[in-house]
Amino acid sequence: MTFDPDELPQDARYRLAIGSVLPRPIAWVSTCDAAERPNLAPFSFFTVAASQPLTLVFCPQIAAHGEKDTLRNLRGRGECVVNITNADTAGAMNLSSADLPYGESEFAFAGLTPVASEVVRPPRVGEAPVAFECRVERIVDCGDGGLGSGSAVFARVLRIHVRDDLFDGRHIATDRLRPIGRMAGNDYLGLDGVFSLERPRGRR
Repeated sequence: MTFDPDELPQDARYRLAIGSVLPRPIAWVSTCDAAERPNLAPFSFFTVAASQPLTLVFCPQIAAHGEKDTLRNLRGRGECVVNITNADTAGAMNLSSADLPYGESEFAFAGLTPVASEVVRPPRVGEAPVAFECRVERIVDCGDGGLGSGSAVFARVLRIHVRDDLFDGRHIATDRLRPIGRMAGNDYLGLDGVFSLERPRGRR
């Protein structure tokens, strides 16, 4: 089968993409709004953009109600923490994806511990095995701004926090990190295989 993506409806393009580009690592991004209220949300369009300087890129998509809270905060404050989730934090990460009213804390909703960062205002997730404190370098908007559009956020890493038992001075121990990746639908992939988490309902 061969498709011209411009001739497909948006939901079909989306399903073909997320069902093919996988497993996808998850950026668990904490930000703050203008009132210093923390926000936390996972994004599975995520990778390393460069190592000199160390730069990450993740891509929030436009939701049915418009820009996601994370992107709104990034445009206003320009700082974030990219936390890495794993098998131990998968349930809490999934809870933090709930569509809560703007300003309501996903940290509290998911039972997570906000830990003060060293050089940025947003807190990191205390339970995360790895966390990157970042300053936003640029945001590249893709699409027409409607549903299915996205924004590529390039974030320069200023500090890296790694759980003590994970790093041997040269490598991160994959078996101790227990990473997970996003699959299609409700599925995730861990070191032990595929598992499913039903996305929580929000209260927006």
